[in-house]
Amino acid sequence: MRSIPILLATLLPSAALAHTGHESGSFVSGFNHPFSSADHMLAMVALGLLAAQTGGRALWALPLIFVGAMLFGGALGAAGVGLPIVEPTILASCIVLGALVAMAVRVPLSVMLSAAAVFGTAHGWAHGAEGPANGIMIYAAGFAAATAMLHGLGIAMGKAISATAIRAAGLLTAIGGTALAVAG
Repeated sequence: MRSIPILLATLLPSAALAHTGHESGSFVSGFNHPFSSADHMLAMVALGLLAAQTGGRALWALPLIFVGAMLFGGALGAAGVGLPIVEPTILASCIVLGALVAMAVRVPLSVMLSAAAVFGTAHGWAHGAEGPANGIMIYAAGFAAATAMLHGLGIAMGKAISATAIRAAGLLTAIGGTALAVAG
């Protein structure tokens, strides 16, 4: 249950939706960025929880698809390709992933993978579009590594805590995503 205060701390308004310009195109700045905003923390850990809750191929497929789509979205954003409703999609990722975990629903893996691809693309696009002018590739590598680590944290949590605690974490994620949407 130590994870609940950490999840709640990510809901601080100053940490929310930190999609502003990034000062340097380094691996470290890319790696650090996901830890600077609640939307990233909530969605990425929730995806890991969902993967653990679902089990089987979802354990590797959900994080892999999300990170791959995020890199694709980042390339689109860096290239100046427009993508509509990015911020609402990012917020929806927190709410939808949290709700899926909270309700422990069994959704076909193909549907979950499609949702992970859409959500990953939106998260990536925001950072590609607003990323550093120089060093975007190394920045993206850092961002991808941190994202994979957060997915891994969600998977580890999902394997270490009870089914009830997993569902509670999902509920807190959905509530957190909703709070961000209302505050934004």
